[in-house]
Amino acid sequence: MGTSHRHGAKSVTQFEVMPQPPEQENKPLVWPYWPLKLRTSTSHEEGGVREFAIATKEFIGKGGKVTGVRTVRVEFRNGQLQETEGSEEVYAADLVLLAMGFVSPVGTILEAFGVERDARGNAHATTDEQGGYATSLEGVFAAGDMRRGQSLVVWAIREGRQAARAIDEYLMGETVLPR
Repeated sequence: MGTSHRHGAKSVTQFEVMPQPPEQENKPLVWPYWPLKLRTSTSHEEGGVREFAIATKEFIGKGGKVTGVRTVRVEFRNGQLQETEGSEEVYAADLVLLAMGFVSPVGTILEAFGVERDARGNAHATTDEQGGYATSLEGVFAAGDMRRGQSLVVWAIREGRQAARAIDEYLMGETVLPR
């Protein structure tokens, strides 16, 4: 959220599919595990809205650009996450960023497409100036967490921009995008 604000976002809304955790943890209940409680970082303090118990159903767009996100409220019932009837809502959006607690790429997907993986299981792609971010599969590129493993969002932004340049050059034969 903080990075989005620092990049000039007019507003930021964070969706979380899980219900809002309690303000204070129940220590005897969770010990010795990591306590479940609401955590507010300095990035949250910079502003924005946090929506809990909400799931994205659809990205809405026009002319190849996102214009909104169709959502639905969710709750746990009978041990399963279920949609709350009549709770669909559309949020206006002109940019959607997905940050989903990345651990590693799904190996079966990389294997299905024939993308080579590095020793840690990430998509193998170089960061060379020529052909950067290209994987072993022609026309498929990888950047950010998919290429380097779980890391900071600023690395994903940097690599995403560099990968966009490499993809533009691959598709167009040249690029004017910055490195």
